[in-house]
Amino acid sequence: MSDQRYRKVPSARLSRLASFGQLAGGIAGGVLAEGARKLASGERPRLSDLLLTPANATRVTEQLSKLRGAAMKLGQMISMDAGDVLPPELTDILARLRDAAHYMPPAQLNKVLIAEWGPDWRRRFKHFEARPIAAASIGQVHRATLPDGTLLAIKVQYPGVAESIDADVDNVASLLRISNLLPSTLDIASLLAEAKRQLHEEADYVREAEQMLRYRQLLSGEEAFLIPAPYPEYSGKRILAMDFVPGQSIETLQSESQAVRDRTMGGLLDLVLRELFEFGFMQTDPNFANYRWQPESGRIVLLDFGAARAVPEKTVASYRRLMLAGLAQDHDALRDALIEIGFVSPVTLQRHRPALDGMIDILMAHLGRPGLFDFADRSFVDRVRGHAETIIADKAAWHVPPADTLFVQRKVSGTALLAIRMQARLPLLEMVAAKVGAGD
Repeated sequence: MSDQRYRKVPSARLSRLASFGQLAGGIAGGVLAEGARKLASGERPRLSDLLLTPANATRVTEQLSKLRGAAMKLGQMISMDAGDVLPPELTDILARLRDAAHYMPPAQLNKVLIAEWGPDWRRRFKHFEARPIAAASIGQVHRATLPDGTLLAIKVQYPGVAESIDADVDNVASLLRISNLLPSTLDIASLLAEAKRQLHEEADYVREAEQMLRYRQLLSGEEAFLIPAPYPEYSGKRILAMDFVPGQSIETLQSESQAVRDRTMGGLLDLVLRELFEFGFMQTDPNFANYRWQPESGRIVLLDFGAARAVPEKTVASYRRLMLAGLAQDHDALRDALIEIGFVSPVTLQRHRPALDGMIDILMAHLGRPGLFDFADRSFVDRVRGHAETIIADKAAWHVPPADTLFVQRKVSGTALLAIRMQARLPLLEMVAAKVGAGD
């Protein structure tokens, strides 16, 4: 592993703001260069095409991975796309944010640990591995051994990340505004406020330990999943110690047999449906790094419960009506449910009903096929995109769904993306029908 992965986290507000300025300047330079190239070749460039270039996506990826925190987290959220909305090449570049975080240099790490545990913190451990075994948007994870031989995984939060959340979210929103990627008429204030609230929750490791215990209780006695246990005596608001549970990256499943991939993805999809319709409580971050897989036991290790939250009954009821309409192949009921849950606005329906109806027909025909559902079959995507482009081109029709809907859908879509990667084949209709009717 290269030492290039070590990079000090900019914790001061001015240094983080300067990074955003550098990012905006780099994007602007890329736009000018690409625009000049297109003009020279006789093309008439569009601003959206100039902004969404692989070079600019690489700039965004690199800068957000340096900043970590809310900035990187928002980039990761955008990356949870199967190439259905964003061009595949941009999706691939943004997907690097899922494992692109740099590490804190040892001196900065030591300073954080002294602040949390005191200057003699090393005496608490038989061994503490200075090189992280994982790094993410808010913190990095170290393996440590207690004097009695117990192995722990210790998540250490980056300095300044929690304090920078509000400013980072506002700066990302400003970048989107300045770059004209979002229309000025689109009101995202409530979404930004909710994003800040959730990110503050994710930065509270005491709260995350509580959610970890909650999931251990919800899934106690189940063979399919393993969840670490927190160690409160070594934990705090900025440090979370837990059992070290071995496992491989969930993406190593791609080389396994169809039966193994189907069984594992069936377990994860079933968990999402249970979270929504049985628990009323969901871990809403589907980042692939939050899942590990044990090939010997076939069990899935669930990690990172900072984004676990209650799902409002209204949102659960709306998803139930949406899925029941889909199961019944009731076009009108499905369209009404899409409006009720907030995926579609009345304005969009009024301005683009034919395009919306065309998308619904394609999706219902694809999802409603009997037998095993093949997640790798993306034959419908281009036809859906053809209708969607009509709506996307009309910025006056753009609409932001309610935050609760977006957070649930992030988990649903992220799990589906993983199923696509694994080329899973599952009895989707039967699985949904079994859970949707559970509360009736």
